[in-house]
Amino acid sequence: MSDEAIPGAVRTHCPYCALQCGTELRAAPGGAVAVTPSDFPVNRGGLCQKGWTAPEVLSVRDRLRTPLVRGGDGALAPAGWDEALDLVAGRLREIRAASGPDAVAVFGGGGLTNEKAYLLGKFARLALGTSRIDYNGRFCMSSAAAASNAAFGIDRGLPFPVTDLGAADVVLLAGANPAETMPPLMRHLDRPALIVTDPRRTPTAARAKLHLRTAPGTDLALALGLLHTAVLEGLVDEAYVAERTRGFEEARRLALGWSPERTERVTGVPASALREAVALLAGAERAYILTGRGAEQHSKGTDTVAAFVNLALALGLPGREGSGYGCLTGQGNGQGGRELGQKSDQLPGYRSIADPAARARLAQVWGVPESRLPGPGPSAYELLDSLGRPDGPRALLVAGSNPVVSAPHAGRVTERLASLDLLVVADFVPSETARMADVVLPVTQWAEEEGTLTNLEGRILRRRALLTPPKGVRSDLEVLQGLAVRLGEPAGHYPTAPREVFDEIRRATSGARADYAGITYARLDAGEALYWPCPQTDPTEGVPGVAGPHPGTPRMFLEGFGHPDGRARFAAVEFREAAEVVSPAYPLVGTTGRVLAHYQSGAQTRRVAALGAAEPEAFVEVHPDTARRFGVAEGQYARVSSARGSVVARVRFAEGLRTDTVFLPFHFAGRGRANLLTNPALDPTSRMPEFKVSAVRIEPEPGGAR
Repeated sequence: MSDEAIPGAVRTHCPYCALQCGTELRAAPGGAVAVTPSDFPVNRGGLCQKGWTAPEVLSVRDRLRTPLVRGGDGALAPAGWDEALDLVAGRLREIRAASGPDAVAVFGGGGLTNEKAYLLGKFARLALGTSRIDYNGRFCMSSAAAASNAAFGIDRGLPFPVTDLGAADVVLLAGANPAETMPPLMRHLDRPALIVTDPRRTPTAARAKLHLRTAPGTDLALALGLLHTAVLEGLVDEAYVAERTRGFEEARRLALGWSPERTERVTGVPASALREAVALLAGAERAYILTGRGAEQHSKGTDTVAAFVNLALALGLPGREGSGYGCLTGQGNGQGGRELGQKSDQLPGYRSIADPAARARLAQVWGVPESRLPGPGPSAYELLDSLGRPDGPRALLVAGSNPVVSAPHAGRVTERLASLDLLVVADFVPSETARMADVVLPVTQWAEEEGTLTNLEGRILRRRALLTPPKGVRSDLEVLQGLAVRLGEPAGHYPTAPREVFDEIRRATSGARADYAGITYARLDAGEALYWPCPQTDPTEGVPGVAGPHPGTPRMFLEGFGHPDGRARFAAVEFREAAEVVSPAYPLVGTTGRVLAHYQSGAQTRRVAALGAAEPEAFVEVHPDTARRFGVAEGQYARVSSARGSVVARVRFAEGLRTDTVFLPFHFAGRGRANLLTNPALDPTSRMPEFKVSAVRIEPEPGGAR
């Protein structure tokens, strides 16, 4: 049976996280949509509460159904599509003529389909001619991507299927809380003994055999201490290191400075627990090390991930079936989004925009001179922080993102957005960013559109439409074509049919690291499980002497790594403090993260009744001893402040939290915006901001009783 052959229904995938759980959608009476989980490998018939309630967002009362244009009175008012697109295109032409192509910018999202992400990058670089394009995925997986590219020569979140985790003996989760962020993944983690690093006793940590309760910002020291222990106790796989890697001696030398006792002094994790963790990993026949945002969202995130990769390599895990290293990618299309062209330094296929051969190849596919392609641009936060400044963009197009809530130092980002001459937002609900826009363009939702996404294991999946979009709503592809034509581009260069865009993606990525050339809608609709790289090998399409299409690559690195010599690289990394440390004025560490009921900036989940009831407002977790020290009471409102701003949130006691730390979820708007506190200090390699460590203080909010 093909993947589509369900009378009166469609098989598709959840619109939220990178697990991309399989679902079946059916039209229900009264125009409603019923969702049931399918027996897809990653979720095995399960869904979290976000997945079960996802159809409610399709019919929320404030769904955007017509373009909105800000009038002379300062209010957004309904407008026709021609009026809105003509206005946007006209203003873009004026700004480019006056200030050059880099005076306009584009900010994309990790939830856009592959087709949207690809065409958005093409639109930015050709129709606008700008180098100023990046996306919110920079805030999620960029540190792990940089570390993986350096170590393995390629970055795929999980270089193995999720289902392999179920046969593991031990899994180390570094800064990951999948019990809340992707609950169906826990079905694959019932068997393994879990080692969890986290300053909080999260639901994931509560299930762990061993919880390493690190001080925020010290995961790098922890990983160095773990490698030190493996070396000193003779647990390094010497044959693997000699045959399959390079650079071990320098990594070993640096790790030898991190005895378990020194590591304990810095991280707070007992030396005995370090030794136990290494013994569990080294003694397992099948073991995995997985990193999440807790280890990655730091100004030293790339080095932190590299240190955990070093540990995995020393134990001989990557490139061995049944073991390995992986990153738990967060956003729904965080993998496809970063490899198909909306990242400032990359072209489709994970090619570098600075590589002359890659530029020439893509120019050929696009039918333009290579000279038309701009060079690399600034990273996400740097782009947002430059808006409206003398040398920065004067106009911004936002697609699939809500940076007013999700960006670090959100107060400053909001000011920069307000300083623009033109802000255009394409969305399906009036997010906090859309409410600031000069023009709002209503676009389709997940159950109203076709396309593909690439989940955290590198598997390409089909999104299928059950519903016809509401009258007045267009797809992102139609919006991009409409603007491109008004800017003088040929309509045929910007297809509006997702299948046509995907066929172009196949050509654009052919021969690249993230090679989609052998993947077709027909193969996906026939139910094939296709993981990139999947090169074109069908003899009917130009590759003689090869029988049949390429089966895809569910497990990478079994024969060699992505570097030319086939060997993985250890990284020479050393610990350094967070960019901001505590002081008498700000004596606590503030850290942020997700909770079970909400997703990302909350623009979707805060509109779902059941999810809003489960977590209706911003809260701050505080250890009871810390609360007594600073005079705040459970259930009352407190003000949490950093050098950048203040948040008001309801106090929630958490016995399992470190006494030097407070935790805030980042899903809420208004005075509960956690990112008003966060530090935009950037990792020098990945340009990841330091979301996870901010020096803060907490105090009672006047009038903040229950």
